[in-house]
Amino acid sequence: MADGIELGVVQTGILKVRGDAVSFTRDRVAVERPLQIRVRVGDQPERVLSTTMRTPGEDPALAAGFLYAERVLRDRTGVLGLHQLDSDTVLVELEDGAAAALEASARPFVTTAACGVCGRTSLDGMEGGRAPLEPTSGPFVDAAVVHRLPGVLRQAQANFERTGGLHAAGLFAADGALRAVHEDVGRHNAVDKLVGTLLLAGALPASDGVLVVSGRASYELVQKAEAAGMPVLAAVGAPSSAAVERAEAAGMTLLGFVRERGFNVYCGSARVVGLPSATPLNELR
Repeated sequence: MADGIELGVVQTGILKVRGDAVSFTRDRVAVERPLQIRVRVGDQPERVLSTTMRTPGEDPALAAGFLYAERVLRDRTGVLGLHQLDSDTVLVELEDGAAAALEASARPFVTTAACGVCGRTSLDGMEGGRAPLEPTSGPFVDAAVVHRLPGVLRQAQANFERTGGLHAAGLFAADGALRAVHEDVGRHNAVDKLVGTLLLAGALPASDGVLVVSGRASYELVQKAEAAGMPVLAAVGAPSSAAVERAEAAGMTLLGFVRERGFNVYCGSARVVGLPSATPLNELR
């Protein structure tokens, strides 16, 4: 039975097997609990929009980021109220104009920590809602800086060091300075917490920012970065084909398999400086 809960982490008894040796000890695991996101539009009764599995903490930011990525929110003025009703419930009060967008984003079942658009009743309008970026616009990031980003992100993951079970989303400046980092069992949740925090602070679009994620780059993560106006997305893991297509259509830079000594550029190579000359990406397609 798990006990000893701390922020985002819980201790549990385990049997540790190493070869022929077995011992009883304690281990830390990441907390995963359901968060019910409730909404109320104008004078209408409040209702449940989604139940998502997440790591507790920064719940109002997660809810705001989720609604922003779904294009229910256009900016922070659309939030009339944001309330943590209890440890696992957030209520977002919205202006009357949000009703139609809410219907398009309705989810009829629980959203897991791995979900992004899963459960959405419609994919219409899932693009970021912004005009495509000019691929030769900034920010411009030196290749040497790209190599360092995952290491900096990992060092900032306090709960990952304790559990090994949390994803992270970090916002960096073009010079590699870490501006913010958020953790969660769900990689989409980590990005929603980051975007929601920026939204509530009036710091969107993050047009000079580099988003770094600890896992793979999915369509949903590209869409969230696009909605937040982040031109560069760097992932430790692989991108999907849909992620590459969405990033290219949005004029974004998408980097994958980012490591200390290497990374892949899938689109938007003009924003990465300090690279040796190579065949342009458009000639390889």
